[in-house]
Amino acid sequence: MKLGMLTLGIGSATQPGIIRKVAEHAERVGVATVWAPEHIVLFDEHESKYPYSPEGKFPLPGGADWNDPFITLTYAAAVTSKVRLATGICLVPEHNPVLLAKEIATLDRLSGGRFALGVGIGWLAEEFAALGIPFERRAQRTREYLQVMRKLWGETKCSFDGEFVHFREVQSFPKPAQGADVPFIFGGESIPALKRTVDVGNGWFGFNLDPTEAKTKIEKLSTLAREKGRDLKSIEIIVSPYTKQITRDDLKRYHDCGVQEVVMLGNPPADEAAVAGYMDHMARDWVEPAAKLG
Repeated sequence: MKLGMLTLGIGSATQPGIIRKVAEHAERVGVATVWAPEHIVLFDEHESKYPYSPEGKFPLPGGADWNDPFITLTYAAAVTSKVRLATGICLVPEHNPVLLAKEIATLDRLSGGRFALGVGIGWLAEEFAALGIPFERRAQRTREYLQVMRKLWGETKCSFDGEFVHFREVQSFPKPAQGADVPFIFGGESIPALKRTVDVGNGWFGFNLDPTEAKTKIEKLSTLAREKGRDLKSIEIIVSPYTKQITRDDLKRYHDCGVQEVVMLGNPPADEAAVAGYMDHMARDWVEPAAKLG
């Protein structure tokens, strides 16, 4: 089983030296994927309910440092050669899909085909309002945007006429190193989110789940896949305990219910000289025990 880290682009890991050191040492110790989350703007107060806390309150203040994930991952790509780079997650309906397709193609090309798009539809209505984008029908917007990007990556010249996007005979180059097959890994634990995974996803990223909760969600994902005639083995299963406290023994429980990558929330030190030791500790506690599970 693989071990990933959700760590780049927030807190201390917004600083160039820390990003560089975390990425380099993540690759050295065998971290499978480094994940960068996304919020374009934040608020000290919001009416929208954050789905991963009982009070619905987002854990960081509006003034928290939070990098653009694509620029952050491109910076990390320049100092690595093997570790996978992924958004965890990208708020796809907040982007223009033609521009987003270009950004992803560039990052994937520069990284040698190491990028995966973690996809989310968003929860913070106030953020959508600040961007001038309707919060309603964001799930439908997301599906259409993903379809647009696949076409732009896979066709020499293409046209699109949908509910949200319209263009004719455009050309977008260069193509991603992975062509039109850049992986889409859907975040979200609701039934609609699981259905999106089965319909158009290459993977699923379950968040804030302990092994028992993950097992329940994976069983439902399996049922939905079977109903669609899809083999669950074609879907990469990724889970993060996030704020849930787990032990090394829990890694086997995740593995036994079908999880292929466990993503730990990282909080690297602000001192560049201390990052190597921090990552060595991460390797001993999580990367190496996960790898032994096969």
